[in-house]
Amino acid sequence: MSTMLMALKRSSWFRAKYLLFAAIGLMLAYVIPHDESFLVHPKDPVWQHYEPFKWWLLPHGVAGACALLLGPMQFSDRLRDRFRQVHRVAGRIYVAGVFVAAPLGFYIQYFQERMGDPRSFSIAAAVDAALWVITTGIALVFVLKGKVQEHRQWMTRSFAVALVFLEVRVIGGVGGWENLDVHANETIVWACLASSILLADLVLQWQKLGRSPSVVQRHSPASPQRTLEAPVGRHVLAVQKESSETSR
Repeated sequence: MSTMLMALKRSSWFRAKYLLFAAIGLMLAYVIPHDESFLVHPKDPVWQHYEPFKWWLLPHGVAGACALLLGPMQFSDRLRDRFRQVHRVAGRIYVAGVFVAAPLGFYIQYFQERMGDPRSFSIAAAVDAALWVITTGIALVFVLKGKVQEHRQWMTRSFAVALVFLEVRVIGGVGGWENLDVHANETIVWACLASSILLADLVLQWQKLGRSPSVVQRHSPASPQRTLEAPVGRHVLAVQKESSETSR
């Protein structure tokens, strides 16, 4: 009965994960033609807006695209188990993409202040970049120390911050708020940033529900069973030592 219950929990987690990946795919399918179609149309009027900082936009866009496209690969158990080297290379590219895209995104938004954007929008971009870099940096530190479980948790938070790029454009486009003033877009950015880490932790807690007790016990630093076994083991050794001395 317990085995069947754990199998149901695990299958429900897999279904939730694939639904999440499907939602990311749908957001990409919406954002690319709706917001990024100017990339294949050199005469698009939006290029006049990007002209002053287009050479900063190029590395920002390439690095950010690599992070968004390679991020989901970090959560594939099958890829991680069968192609460990591919998983590691994709992870390194993701980290490099974050460390390039995040500060450049802030700089581009700061640059647009001279084009009329408010300072408050630059602050929102700074918070977004800081959250992305910090969560990714912590994930990197954990994996370098061999703490895989903590690494996965912080990678989840990092990718949740990365998805703010897509969420802002989908919410603004579908809701029609992108046609309002810049403050409306800024409000959407703040709302997505405020919920990103919370949503990531909800996903992590849901994942724990679908994990078997043996896996949870294995990853816990000091399970109750180990805590009980240690004093008992020491007591047995003391009794054996005392009995051997008495026999002598």
